[in-house]
Amino acid sequence: MTTCDADGRPNAAPMSFFNVFSQDPPIVILGIQAKPCGSEKETLRNIRRSQEFTVNLCDMAIAQQMVDCGIGFPDDVDEVELTGLSHAPSLKIAPARVEEAPAAMECRVSQIIDYPRRAIVLGEVVQMHVRDACLDAAGRYVRPEVYQPVARLHADNYIVSDRQFELKATPALAAAKAS
Repeated sequence: MTTCDADGRPNAAPMSFFNVFSQDPPIVILGIQAKPCGSEKETLRNIRRSQEFTVNLCDMAIAQQMVDCGIGFPDDVDEVELTGLSHAPSLKIAPARVEEAPAAMECRVSQIIDYPRRAIVLGEVVQMHVRDACLDAAGRYVRPEVYQPVARLHADNYIVSDRQFELKATPALAAAKAS
């Protein structure tokens, strides 16, 4: 996740609680907890102020840098630069994306739902960036042999999506529904 502070300084932080919520309109959902001391994290402060953020998807090539961006550096530290990654300009919002990310979504806030010590952020995707090699020839589907996203399970445990399979409804049950 990348955001900008009020002076335009970049901030990057990994997001444990993130998912795609809808495709039409394209909406992502984030869950952002407070710091252990109870204060709001820089990422959420930036999102509240600017109403913009970029979700940068991760693969094994940048997994260590993603984790290192979450160390909790002072607010004036550029985590992207510090970890050896690069900024790439966004097209429709201020926060830059991570150039090395296989995909990135530029988002504008649709809604923020506050709870004690956490917030849920709904963001509309206004621009998508995907590395060409990650998509099939038609540019419609992800090529799982090329893009294998990294996801956090819990604590310091992550998984990589390196095995895709297809499941279809049982024909007899699907036919029974139709009758």
